[in-house]
Amino acid sequence: MATAAQWIEGARPRTLPNAIAPVLVGTGAAASLGGAVWWKALLALVVSLALIVGVNFANDYSDGIRGTDDERVGPLRLVGSKLVKPSAVKAAAIACFAVAAVAGLALAVTTAWWLVLIGALCIVGAWFYTGGKKPYGYSGFGEVAVFVFFGLVAVLGTQYVQAETVDWAGLVSAIAVGSFSSAVLVANNLRDIPTDTESGKRTLAVRLGDSRTRILHLVTLTVPFVVTLVLVLRTPWALVGLLALPLAVRANAPVRSGGLGLALIPALRDSGLAMLIWGAATAVALSAA
Repeated sequence: MATAAQWIEGARPRTLPNAIAPVLVGTGAAASLGGAVWWKALLALVVSLALIVGVNFANDYSDGIRGTDDERVGPLRLVGSKLVKPSAVKAAAIACFAVAAVAGLALAVTTAWWLVLIGALCIVGAWFYTGGKKPYGYSGFGEVAVFVFFGLVAVLGTQYVQAETVDWAGLVSAIAVGSFSSAVLVANNLRDIPTDTESGKRTLAVRLGDSRTRILHLVTLTVPFVVTLVLVLRTPWALVGLLALPLAVRANAPVRSGGLGLALIPALRDSGLAMLIWGAATAVALSAA
């Protein structure tokens, strides 16, 4: 029987920056338009956190019952390690999605009804990433989904529910956060190329191969700092986003040095931390614009 600590590890807390950063940036973008609303920002954070924990449990369940995680190198998987029954992990995923749905409904009721459709799409996308008969995460579309849902949708959605509009600064910021989120998944899938290849999971990393995946990680970590320079057009304070550059360089270090397996775990951690620092710094800068 899994302990509370193992359940927490199974929720993959290292991915939480992917949920927190877009809400910070979206709120900063809303504030730059004079439209920040603190309680809507909190609700958006609940939606984002519940979705990412939910998708982590859903992936654990779906990969576990397929046997994809039988020889996994990375963090603990609850089903794959046989610590928890698949039905319990599935129930945890559904519970998280329910929390996201309730918080999202509150935002939709107070903002715009069509946000319900966006929320439903997010939940469907979360489940079918590795769930269903033909999961799109097994076909190389995981990075695209992360870019869209935890970049464009999360940042622009957060900005919209508060300011009731979006602008170019919100859009380019969403591209930056989406790139950071993709970098985390690229590092994860680079680490898993051998086991994913063996299990038939055709991730983008498997399709690109080792060397091109390492280049992709560098590109995804570079884009946010190009965006930082673009955001100077809104406020010179945007340059504080460069504070995350040393962490981004450290995140790419094990990737560019040819690290494999467990040696790539720091790349996941530091890619997420770089995103969080960039997001917080950029949010403050946009708020001051």
